[in-house]
Amino acid sequence: MATVTFDKATRTYPGAERAAVDKLEIAIEDGEFLVLVGPSGCGKSTSLRMLAGLEDVNGGAIRIGDRDVTHLAPKDRDIAMVFQNYALYPHMTVADNMGFALKIAGVAKTEIRTRVEEAAKILDLTEYLGRKPKALSGGQRQRVAMGRAIVREPQVFLMDEPLSNLDAKLRVQTRTQIAGLQRRLGTTTVYVTHDQVEAMTMGDRVAVLKDGLLQQVDSPRNMYDRPANLFVAGFIGSPAMNLVEVPLTDGGVQFGNSIVPVSREAIAVAADKGDRTVTVGVRPEHFDVAGGQATSLANDEPAGVAVTVNVVEELGADGYVYGTAEIGGEQKDIVVRVGGRQVPLKGDVLHVVPRPGETHVFSTSSGERLSD
Repeated sequence: MATVTFDKATRTYPGAERAAVDKLEIAIEDGEFLVLVGPSGCGKSTSLRMLAGLEDVNGGAIRIGDRDVTHLAPKDRDIAMVFQNYALYPHMTVADNMGFALKIAGVAKTEIRTRVEEAAKILDLTEYLGRKPKALSGGQRQRVAMGRAIVREPQVFLMDEPLSNLDAKLRVQTRTQIAGLQRRLGTTTVYVTHDQVEAMTMGDRVAVLKDGLLQQVDSPRNMYDRPANLFVAGFIGSPAMNLVEVPLTDGGVQFGNSIVPVSREAIAVAADKGDRTVTVGVRPEHFDVAGGQATSLANDEPAGVAVTVNVVEELGADGYVYGTAEIGGEQKDIVVRVGGRQVPLKGDVLHVVPRPGETHVFSTSSGERLSD
């Protein structure tokens, strides 16, 4: 097992104006499951391919354990990679596919058979060892690809969107299997996905990238509770956090007919930047439907913001209201989680207030987090 270190690792493609990955710095612990996540083109797959040796590193360094592998060939890095398209040999059986890399490396047949059978048992593939890939389902093929990586007993597993070709139900099932398998084996794993739900449910830590730059690396819980900037706040969470630009007032921010308390430090930092407004983030589950305990600026109107219901997603235990509200003279989309037995109708108007202590405040100009 080993640690993995990206030390200001940079990749710039020939002819490109900016780096695809720009001075990436991440220290991955021995046995850790780290997920790289971000939108298309953010540099996550390039980062993984740099670690694998499939992309050149134009600046900085990459280390596996104490070894500098920046310019080593892929075969010398002691890594195993799982691709999204399985990359199985169609003419070989499952057993031969899983043991092929060991055969090429000159491992004895008895040792190959032992390792393949052990991996097949772990992955529930024992009864399929004699089959060809065409006789397997997508989920079974992906498990074969996993088995091929496991039998090599590498220091690091690299996984490049391995679940993207599976249907929704199988994807949920397989991500649970992969996470459980990684914890059982204890092998350091770097996993790339564009699906932030996948990232949050699988990773010990999550690294969010945008335009080749690392935005934040943290545990899923900390990233959800304390996003470092507007991009992370809007990217992590499903449905996404509501982000609304609102004016600063004494003691807080004005949210419709209510004053939402904000720390003095956040207000002071915003004032120092010359911001007259801040961007407030509220997760859908952190709205209260008024008449609650909000302070109303206008006694004849309900507290908070009036949200006109456009669509309701009923999920059984709860529901999500997708609506619009007028804030600062503009129509804004707002998502509110409600109880499954108090679901409003399309066209209804809800007055919602952010729950005290559950708001996130960001600088409108820089996007950085201001609240504690």
